[in-house]
Amino acid sequence: MKPSMKRYLSASLLNTVLGLLLLGSCAFVQAQSYPNRPIKVVIPFAPGGPSDIVGRVLMQQISENLNTPIIIENKPGAGSNIGIQQVAKSAPDGYTLLLVSSTFVINPSLYPNPGFDAIKDFSPVALPVSSPNVLVVNPSFPAKDIKEFFAVVKASPGKYDYASPGAGTGPHLSAELLKLKMNLDMAHIPYNGGGPALQAVLGNQVPIGLSALPPAVPQVKGGALRALAVTSTTRSPSLPDVPTLKESGVTDFEGDTLQFILAPAKTPPVIVQKLNLEIAKALDNQELRNKLLGMGYLTYTYTPEQTSQKIKVEVDKWAKVIQTRNIKPE
Repeated sequence: MKPSMKRYLSASLLNTVLGLLLLGSCAFVQAQSYPNRPIKVVIPFAPGGPSDIVGRVLMQQISENLNTPIIIENKPGAGSNIGIQQVAKSAPDGYTLLLVSSTFVINPSLYPNPGFDAIKDFSPVALPVSSPNVLVVNPSFPAKDIKEFFAVVKASPGKYDYASPGAGTGPHLSAELLKLKMNLDMAHIPYNGGGPALQAVLGNQVPIGLSALPPAVPQVKGGALRALAVTSTTRSPSLPDVPTLKESGVTDFEGDTLQFILAPAKTPPVIVQKLNLEIAKALDNQELRNKLLGMGYLTYTYTPEQTSQKIKVEVDKWAKVIQTRNIKPE
């Protein structure tokens, strides 16, 4: 090799190394100064639903820890796709985040074109909480427990409707699976979020509802709704007297609503990691954890890598369910 060529390669290699060091240094400085302005968290559902509840409680603690304003923006519509798309197209700088339920891993199979790719368009940050779904009825409904519920619905096929936070949401899929397993004839009435769905059951516009547990807990404890069963494998500490569907004779049934926090793809890993650590720090607050537990949430300390892997598993799982049951958005 000619000396001039060696010098060229050496210079090129040196420039590459210096460039990488400069990028690393810039990323470090960016992480050190982050955040230096308000952070926006988009929740693609109406206020009052499970994502909104956990978002406001968790982000308040993180805001206090960081001494930085965190703004919640509710962006419902198209089964959460509108809000998800908004964040996917946002600048990958850590100042626009997404807090979204299991619809994030369901919609890629539910919609022909949801407008986002769950794997490619986002940098997973954390999976802070999950909650079981709960079957609730208006107090006027003629059933005091889950066995009576099955008997009443089977005795009058097509008479009763049920409300859910929307087509393809976790509660909707849980309800459809329950209908198949127990041979129930109930029409689905989708709403634009968990809050509106529960309001419909509270007002008895729809007598039955499938909901994530947290928004239903205060209504159940106050007597405004009657909880008949939860979809988890064990009873919830927040409603210990409510049996599981498994206890009630429904086999191989489990359905939790997961809550993910994500940033747009290409967000610097140092910022993603810092956000993950701040979320873990907030959840380490015993008062906050007790509050979330009392509302029906279970807390986790997933790393970004673990969150990414969980998303892939859930996308594949729900794809099989949706295809097998031929579930369509409404």
